[in-house]
Amino acid sequence: MAAEVREADVVVVGLGVGGEEVAGRLAEAGLNVVGIEHTLVGGECPYWGCIPSKMMIRAGNALAEARRIPQVAGSATVRPDWAPVARRIREEATDSWDDKVAVDRFTGKGGHFVRGTATLTAPGRVRVDNQEFTAARGIVIATGTSAVIPPIDGLAGTPYWTNRQAIEAATLPDRMIVLGGGAIGVELSQVMARFGVAVTIIEGAPRILSAEEPESSRTVLEALTRDQVKVLTGVRAKHVHHDASGFTVTLSDETVVTGDRLLIATGRAARLQSLGLEAIGLDPATRFLTTDSRMRAAAGVWAVGDVTGNGAFTHMAMYEADIAVRDILDQGGPDADYRARPRVTFTDPEIGAVGPTEAQARAAGVDIKVGHAALPSTSRGFIHGPGNDGFIKLIADRERGVLIGGTTAGPAGGEMLGALSVAVHAEVPIATLSSTIWAYPTFHRGLGDALRALA
Repeated sequence: MAAEVREADVVVVGLGVGGEEVAGRLAEAGLNVVGIEHTLVGGECPYWGCIPSKMMIRAGNALAEARRIPQVAGSATVRPDWAPVARRIREEATDSWDDKVAVDRFTGKGGHFVRGTATLTAPGRVRVDNQEFTAARGIVIATGTSAVIPPIDGLAGTPYWTNRQAIEAATLPDRMIVLGGGAIGVELSQVMARFGVAVTIIEGAPRILSAEEPESSRTVLEALTRDQVKVLTGVRAKHVHHDASGFTVTLSDETVVTGDRLLIATGRAARLQSLGLEAIGLDPATRFLTTDSRMRAAAGVWAVGDVTGNGAFTHMAMYEADIAVRDILDQGGPDADYRARPRVTFTDPEIGAVGPTEAQARAAGVDIKVGHAALPSTSRGFIHGPGNDGFIKLIADRERGVLIGGTTAGPAGGEMLGALSVAVHAEVPIATLSSTIWAYPTFHRGLGDALRALA
C-alpha cells in the first residue's frame, strides 16, 4: 500500500530531551512540526536516567547521612527500605513509564506527534510505517543513545540488566555484579550498596572513572570501599553463565564472580543504525553525527543531543537544541562552543568537572599551571566533618592567564562547579578570580584556596 504523504516544515526524529525542546519551540514559533518517537517522549533522562537515578541517589545519601549521626550528633538506627524509592520513581518521576503528559505538552504547542520508528527515505523525507512526511525546511535528528552490550561469551540471551531495568526495579537483589566503572556504574553501585546489596564492579581500565582526574578515581574508590563495594580494575569479563542460582562471570585473570543480577554499564552508543542515513548522504556506519557550529549535519539536516558525540548529558542536548532552533528560525546568536562542557558524577562525594583534565591539557601541548586544595582542609570541609571527602583542582593556561578546566569534588561538588564553569566559559582572568570575595564559610570558598595554590 502506498504511503500517505503529509507535508511539514520540520520533522524531528527522536523526542528525547533535545528533540522535544527543538520540536516544541519550533511549533510555538508557528512552524508545522512533526515529532516522531518510538518509545517515550522525553527520552532516557526523565524515565531511566537523570531524574529517577538522582531520586535513588538522594535516598542512598539520606541513609549514609543517618549512619554518620553517631560521629556528630548522637545515635541512630537505620533500616533501608527500597519500596518508598521504587514508589517515588514510579508515581512521581515516570507516571509508571507513561508519557501522556509529555505528548500533550508537545501537541498543546501545536506539534503533530507520531509514535513509531522513523526511516529517512530521501533528502527531506521521513517514513513511519505507512506514513511519509516531507520536510520543507529540514529534518532534525535527535535519536539519542542506547546501552552498549559487549560481545562477551555467554552474555547474549541472559536476563542481564541495563540502567533501564535497574531504574524500574521494584525490589533489589542480594548480590549484584556491575560491568563498567564509569559514571552510571559507580552511581548505581553506591546506591545499591547503601541499600544492602553486595556489589562487585568489574572495570577493564586501570581505574574507575577513567575519563576523569586520577584524584577523582581515588576519591570515589575510597568512598565505594567504605560502602562495602568490591572494585576490580584492570580485568575484563571473559565468559558469562546464568542459571537458576544467578550469574557467574569468569574474568580475564580467571577470577570467578557470582551475583543474582548482572548490570551492564559499559557505555552508550548513538542510535543511528537502520535510520537510513545513506538516503541523505551520510555514513550509516558512523558512531556519531558530525555537526558544524550551527548543529548542521548536512544540507537541511540538523542533529542535537547524544547523537553528536559532544557529551551524553541533558544539559548538552538542551544547549545544542537552542542553537539548532535559532538556526532554523534564522535568529542568529552564538555558535556552539564546547570549551566549557560541564559534567557531574553524582556519587557521594559528587565529582564535578569542566574542560580538559590535566593529562588532556598537557597532551594538547598547553603550558599549564595546576592549583589544588583538599576539601577537608577548607573551612567548610572542616565544619562538615564526616562525609567531607573531596578536593578542588584547577587547570590554568599559563600564557593566557585563564582557567581552562578543573574539578570540584565533594558533598556539593556539582554545585561548586557552577562558578568554575562560568570562569572557564567566560575566560575570566585568574587575577580577577583571585580578587573575588568568596562567601565564608562555603564549600565554593575553597576555589579561592585552589587559586592561591596556582600562584
